[in-house]
Amino acid sequence: MKLNIANPATGQQKTINLDEERRYRIFFDKKIAQEVEADTIGDEFKGYILRITGGNDKQGFPMKQGVLLPHRVRLLLADGHSCYRIRRTGERKRKSVRGCIVGPDIAVLSLVIVKQGESEIPGLTDNVLPKRLGPKRATKIRKFFNLSKEDDVRKYVVRREVKSSKKEGAKPYTKAPKIQRLVTPIRLQRRRHLHALNRRRFDRQKEQKTEYEAILQKRLAEKKAKVAAIKASHKTA
Repeated sequence: MKLNIANPATGQQKTINLDEERRYRIFFDKKIAQEVEADTIGDEFKGYILRITGGNDKQGFPMKQGVLLPHRVRLLLADGHSCYRIRRTGERKRKSVRGCIVGPDIAVLSLVIVKQGESEIPGLTDNVLPKRLGPKRATKIRKFFNLSKEDDVRKYVVRREVKSSKKEGAKPYTKAPKIQRLVTPIRLQRRRHLHALNRRRFDRQKEQKTEYEAILQKRLAEKKAKVAAIKASHKTA
């Protein structure tokens, strides 16, 4: 079995091939999202706790969360389901997926380190990789850097260096994402303008309603006067 282990704390990832069944037997009959003590994998994993996040069987079919079976099944999948991408709007398709319970037919198992043990593992815990892409939304940037509302979010955007692939020897430049949901003076001005437009529209509708009611009352009065005049002329005749 192949174990694909990721460490979110450092951003590193490592793949380990295990030939002896006794070393990976601890994962059998465990479900996705369960945490497992990794002492039997090797001495370097003593004290480590790993969480199962997914995997593939020997034919390449992915494990699907919520399918509580240790074998493959065919399910009718639609938009929003995992293990399926729609090609047309409203499309549904019956696909083969592997259940979320780990068995001996699993070829690759994806794991995440939840708790680090005593010893360092080279290629997994010894180096911290820089974050390539940072958060894009203004509130998430504030949360990521623990900022207050007074701090300028634009100064804390994670920039990345890019080298031109078309020109050789070109000077590298930096790229940064456009901050989403950023409240700027222009945005506040636009919001005030939209509120003013709504207020004017409401006042205009109110005036038009009063004018319409006045005209309606006038027409009704004229109609009543006309009917009364006709009745009076019939009486005199």
